[in-house]
Amino acid sequence: MEKIQFAVFMAAAIGCFLTGPVTAFTHIVGGKEGWSVPENKTFYEDWAFPRTFGVGDRLVFPYRPGSGNVVVINKDDFDKCTQKNIIYMYYYGPTILNLTAPGDHYYYSGVGKHCEFGQKLHIKVVNKPGSSGKISPFKLVSKVKEITAGAPAPVTDAPAHAPSSATTIQNVGMASGLLTVFFSLFM
Repeated sequence: MEKIQFAVFMAAAIGCFLTGPVTAFTHIVGGKEGWSVPENKTFYEDWAFPRTFGVGDRLVFPYRPGSGNVVVINKDDFDKCTQKNIIYMYYYGPTILNLTAPGDHYYYSGVGKHCEFGQKLHIKVVNKPGSSGKISPFKLVSKVKEITAGAPAPVTDAPAHAPSSATTIQNVGMASGLLTVFFSLFM
């Protein structure tokens, strides 16, 4: 009986790896600059402006343990860089936060005068898929008006939910590893 339960568990686990990717978007706060004191006070505002932050997305605040923190605060504390109503403080970086509710979210660094120097982030989370706000430099052909005889078939847009080839390879690799473990236990 235990072997059957284990087999069902393994089949379910393999099925999870073979399903398509989740639509959550991961936002690396500050991009290549990370979570640090910016060169100008509007850096994080400018970084967030083109982005869409969706429920289910993740925010990654990249900083080394002991070199910073992320303070979750209300709008008043955000505007004044005060710590009167701290909601939560993360101090062991990098900090990864799941965006679970729509609305305005406020974060800043509670180290020294970092907030006053612009290390603060306000985002609005919405009930739609997240995005970086950047337009792809590649143009996919969606319609071809004329196809000449003997010409190759046109390339069309891939569905928005289509997994990338890297994701597919990763999922197949994980599934094959699980299958190997499964068969080694029961064969």
